[in-house]
Amino acid sequence: MFQGYSNFSGGVDTAFAIIVGISLLFLIGITTVIILFIVKYNKKKNPVSTEIEGSTKLEIIWTVIPLILVLYMFWLGWSSYIPMRKVPADAMKVKVTAMMWSWRFEYENGKIEDTLYVPVNTPVVLNMESVDVIHSLYIPAFRIKEDVVPGKAENYMWFKSLVIGSYDLFCAEYCGLRHSYMGTTVEVVDQASFNKWYASGPVKMDSTVAAIPGAAGKLLTEQKGCIACHSADGTKIVGPSYKGIFGHKITVSSDGKEREITVNEEYIKKSILEPDADIVKGFNKGSMISYKGQLTDEEIDQIIEYIKTLSEEKK
Repeated sequence: MFQGYSNFSGGVDTAFAIIVGISLLFLIGITTVIILFIVKYNKKKNPVSTEIEGSTKLEIIWTVIPLILVLYMFWLGWSSYIPMRKVPADAMKVKVTAMMWSWRFEYENGKIEDTLYVPVNTPVVLNMESVDVIHSLYIPAFRIKEDVVPGKAENYMWFKSLVIGSYDLFCAEYCGLRHSYMGTTVEVVDQASFNKWYASGPVKMDSTVAAIPGAAGKLLTEQKGCIACHSADGTKIVGPSYKGIFGHKITVSSDGKEREITVNEEYIKKSILEPDADIVKGFNKGSMISYKGQLTDEEIDQIIEYIKTLSEEKK
């Protein structure tokens, strides 16, 4: 606490310390008065009760003072909040996409990462969107948090990191079964290191890697957050594993009726674009969003090619 990792840390920490201090002062003070009254006015010392008329002066004091303190605490919070909504004109823009259950950070040069990279002492604005449910981007060390609401206009937050290092980034809004796995890091680096990283542009595969069957599709499943719900090693997560599924028969529920189908290109494409059309037995409806408009036909074909490479005979 009180480390000052971002430009907002000081204001938030000060407001927190003062509010906690006032609360403790009242807790200790009221508790002390209660104990004193118990000792002073117990039945042994006062066998006959005494009628107390009350005090207008006392009533005014314990009404006005708490009111002033509450207004002061409100002002502390408000004065810390207002700067969070005023984004500097020269702030570096990063598009943030939240989805069950991963983050995607897209930079103006087209570079896409699942980790947020920023230069130290530089204002950064995160323009956020959710493709499914409500999420909440929370960086504890920076003392900032903002809900990411589907369809909300101007869903943003900004900050300026002050110390080079690696900081946790979480989703602070329960968003489903794997909510606790929706975490990554903010990597704060010096300007020269960031410029070098940024200049490398979007992730590109060299010709050798690109020639490997399924390599492009594998990269897409990582960038689009597919691996948050589908494993490549047979592990059951939220959705079926990619391993050993292509070309094999599975039982699905279609319009409430079970049927057996063989996993092929057409089925996978339909599952990507219409995920609730055929639900694999043992999994829940509504766990996956449609990627219609988010993936081109070529990208879908690349993902299918990748799934084919994992289609080993089940043992």
